[in-house]
Amino acid sequence: QAQPVESGGGLVQPGGSLTLSCTSPGITSSPYVGWYRQSPGKQRELVAQITPFAIRYADSVKDRFTISRDNAENAVYLQMDSLKLEDTAVYYCAVARPGSSTSYNWGPGTQVTVSA
Repeated sequence: QAQPVESGGGLVQPGGSLTLSCTSPGITSSPYVGWYRQSPGKQRELVAQITPFAIRYADSVKDRFTISRDNAENAVYLQMDSLKLEDTAVYYCAVARPGSSTSYNWGPGTQVTVSA
């Protein structure tokens, strides 16, 4: 399957907003799509994920971030509001392969920097 491609990262001030986009032909048929992030010196962590059963958010982003998918556009989005300095990271899109919940295609990542 084609590698997902992220876009929408950039530099934003604390309290600001950004919307990340991820496109991939595999999104429409994927049971699990989500966003992860990794900061320097830290492990990659789940930010938000759409599963067949629920939408999951990391506690640190609940009530600030919103994940959504548009199967017609083969896209998944991450609306990020009230951004904090600690949200600075490389954000990765992860698209599960059809029929799997553990095997993913990963995008190259997009940098989000929150700075005054």
